[in-house]
Amino acid sequence: MGRALWRDLVVGFAGQLAELRLGFTQLAALYAVDDRMTLTIAELAERMGRSASATSRLVEGLVRRGWLERAVEVADRRQRTLTLTEAGAALLGTVDRARAEEFLAVVRPLPEPERALVAMGVAALADHAITRRGRLIKAPTGG
Repeated sequence: MGRALWRDLVVGFAGQLAELRLGFTQLAALYAVDDRMTLTIAELAERMGRSASATSRLVEGLVRRGWLERAVEVADRRQRTLTLTEAGAALLGTVDRARAEEFLAVVRPLPEPERALVAMGVAALADHAITRRGRLIKAPTGG
């Protein structure tokens, strides 16, 4: 990706996160929980490559802000299951819409044939992301 495009997208994203008073790791945790519907703190820590204690502190902040709910796991009462709240889902929707709008602002001025190529490339990337997780959030192991 061209450096200028990448710079503009990253700077815009950083600005949005600052407006929301949200850190990138917090956002990654919300997406990880949203992806799985429910997740334990240990599973989240493993997916994000963080310690259980750091993840527990991260989760505590997200629960305080009303974006995650923690519940006692039925099968093992020592475990806590995480789910995204409606407010958390709304926050992710806000982030998604803003990122899509910024991307479209770059794509709209392109001639139609080039926009079609970009659309095909994005569709291919989306298909690939469904079958293979990125590096920031690790794919779950053993299941």
